[in-house]
Amino acid sequence: MYEHSELLTQVYYKLTEIAKYDYRFLIEEKRGISMWKRTSYFLLAILVALTALLGVSVTSAQESEVGPWTIGVSNGFVGSEWRTQMIQNIEDVVAEFNDAGVELDLVIESADVDVQGQVQQIQNLINRGVDAIIINPNDQTGLNLVLEEAAAAGIVVIAVDQEVSSPDALNVVIDQKEWAKISARWLADQLGGAGDIVLIEGFVGHPANEARMEGVAEVLANYPDINVVGRESGMWDQATGQQVMSDFLASLPNIDGVWTQDGMAQGALTALRTANPDEWPVMVGEARAGYLQLWNEVKQERPDFTSFGVVNPPGIGADGIRVALEILSGETVDAAQLEGPFNNTLYVPIPYSVSGENFEEHYSRIADAPESYTLDGFINQAQADGFMTD
Repeated sequence: MYEHSELLTQVYYKLTEIAKYDYRFLIEEKRGISMWKRTSYFLLAILVALTALLGVSVTSAQESEVGPWTIGVSNGFVGSEWRTQMIQNIEDVVAEFNDAGVELDLVIESADVDVQGQVQQIQNLINRGVDAIIINPNDQTGLNLVLEEAAAAGIVVIAVDQEVSSPDALNVVIDQKEWAKISARWLADQLGGAGDIVLIEGFVGHPANEARMEGVAEVLANYPDINVVGRESGMWDQATGQQVMSDFLASLPNIDGVWTQDGMAQGALTALRTANPDEWPVMVGEARAGYLQLWNEVKQERPDFTSFGVVNPPGIGADGIRVALEILSGETVDAAQLEGPFNNTLYVPIPYSVSGENFEEHYSRIADAPESYTLDGFINQAQADGFMTD
């Protein structure tokens, strides 16, 4: 009898450990009940039965391993629909965790601020006693002192969307340089390696913009017959992008190609359509509903028109939440997976690109979506755990 009871006890505690581990993966995607969730319910049912058999009292996995935690968000730019979608994605994933029994509170500091204003946002979150801070940084180095302060207070600091240099922060981002290279290669290929092009960039000095422009420069260095004849900032704003493109078309009569970023391409294509030159340049676009809807309209008028857009996922904010929860749960980031210029970055996959070849597939999904919607992508909790040590 003693041996039987001892065996049951060993099985009980083994299942407890499995259930604790498994519970962190209850939510994978926004599709019904995941396999992890069904497995977790099964394991917890077995634990309840064993608890009754053994007459022991234990704290549940939920109570001992999964919070409560408070997550702070610092967003220093609100003039973009992309940022609005990022914040919504963060709120959605926090709601999913709460629905699954993981107690999370969310505190959001979001406003158009300069670097010092974002420092104040982060200090406000430190004073609130948050357990983790998700930041979309306004500057690559200007936040380092306040991030050091946050880390000294025991706060997990995750930068999303763009990389910061602080050793006290973990960057969870797509590779912005590679993101730009993908479309720059497409443009160079469409031009046959030669021609005059214009570049419409985002905010000059902003970390993501600088990484992207470095990527474009690296690609163009391989094509000496491609000449950059114009470069201006569209400030990640459609109206500004439209004006910049209109000015280019008025002052540069022989543009062969246009490279631009998300947040401005719809405006640039609108300007091109309005001007309607005899020869249209080859144009890089964006993976946003408004651009794809305009692309479809242009295709009706000019069947040979094609473009290209690489997804820059607002879901990166939700990805940061998932990685933060792994760390808060006691997991350790796998140092061997850290990359980037400061060796503090976990790169999540760039989801996909929209091209002439797959346009109809992606357009059909967003034909009736709001113009501001950005085609998105997310990692799941198992992928977040994959960044941790075994």
